[in-house]
Amino acid sequence: MCCLGFFSPAYADTPKPISIDDFIQFDPAKAKLGQLLFYDKILSGNRNISCATCHSVDLGGADGLSLGIGEGGVGLGPERTAGSADDRIKKRIPRNAPGLWNLGQKDITVMFHDGRLETSDIYGNGFNSPAEEWLPKGLDSILAAQALFPMAAQFEMAGNPKENEIAGAIHDRIDAAWPILAKRVRVIPEYGAMFVSAFDNVNTAADVTIVEIANAIGAFVGTEWQSTDSPFDKYLAGSGTLPADAAAGMDLFYGRAKCATCHAGPLLSDQKFYALGLPAFGPGRTRRFDPVARDVGRMAESDRLEDAYRFRTPQLRNVALTAPYGHNGAFPTLKSIVKHHLDPRKSLANWTRDTANLPSIPWVEETDFVIQSDARELERQRRYLDIEPVALSDAEVDELVAFLEALTGASASNTPFGRPDTVPSGLSVD
Repeated sequence: MCCLGFFSPAYADTPKPISIDDFIQFDPAKAKLGQLLFYDKILSGNRNISCATCHSVDLGGADGLSLGIGEGGVGLGPERTAGSADDRIKKRIPRNAPGLWNLGQKDITVMFHDGRLETSDIYGNGFNSPAEEWLPKGLDSILAAQALFPMAAQFEMAGNPKENEIAGAIHDRIDAAWPILAKRVRVIPEYGAMFVSAFDNVNTAADVTIVEIANAIGAFVGTEWQSTDSPFDKYLAGSGTLPADAAAGMDLFYGRAKCATCHAGPLLSDQKFYALGLPAFGPGRTRRFDPVARDVGRMAESDRLEDAYRFRTPQLRNVALTAPYGHNGAFPTLKSIVKHHLDPRKSLANWTRDTANLPSIPWVEETDFVIQSDARELERQRRYLDIEPVALSDAEVDELVAFLEALTGASASNTPFGRPDTVPSGLSVD
């Protein structure tokens, strides 16, 4: 075991311990209401998917798939199927469902893999987002703002045009569906009463808007997925030790492996964007006039060429619980994603399609790897790379993995709220 209080020169960038004071303190009554909404399919266009479907408490707040199976699918996690007949999915979700750990920390200013949601007053509502000036005012955290966008995403929760009133409204303008969803919720007596009790500005159920719904969901996510009790956190606080292999991995992480160049500070993320040369596959997150099924990452939001194929640095606490890894879930294990970081070009050359966890969906499989037939696009992606190779032995890679596993919180499997047995809408709970 490593010795308490011992810091080698390589540890100069270790963060201060995190504590409850580093988090936004949410109202428990709002968080309880948010729990029910998070698990309630009433917020989806066809009433067939909830936030929890793709962010499962049993899978570390993620779904265990490389690319998610959204609206129209059936089941949970790696066993989720793509549905059938007219209800079946039309395409996979373009990106990996990220875990939700510690998103309530006060320092978080940007969210989503491409950073398309940021704290900003550019539109007078507190955020720079895809909704621009149509994002409602009154959202009390970036978590609340984030909660609105899956509801307005066709393949995540909204459904397809002509299927329901939500998808049709979004087709007109992104904010047109939110009042419809709010009415769905507030006319349910149990929800109406809970909102009146939890929110000072809500005197009757008729006062409930999408803002209160989003604030409740944000309060739940920020409360449910707090993690401050990993062996690493205890070590930083001087109240615990790390196993020898994890201590050696920590030395590499903050030293020769250069992991902390990006995974820095108390969040273990600098909240910036980097091109890592991950394998390209899936339907792509295309822009309106994009000719190919590609994902250009941050550039799609910034319109700056230098941001091409860059994605946000993920936070790492409880990372061992949220496989697969990368913005598209290209790597199934911590060891494989670590090795990719150490030599991206070699890893990319050796990557095979069966590495991705993509459940068989015959009617979409034709597009799963269509991008790999575009030699020019692949060459562009190979040229954009922000990390240089680092030579480590297999034993040292294992030590890095041991350190990443030491970021798992002791209470990570016992979250404050968990899954409710029922929700006020009466719809099934995943």
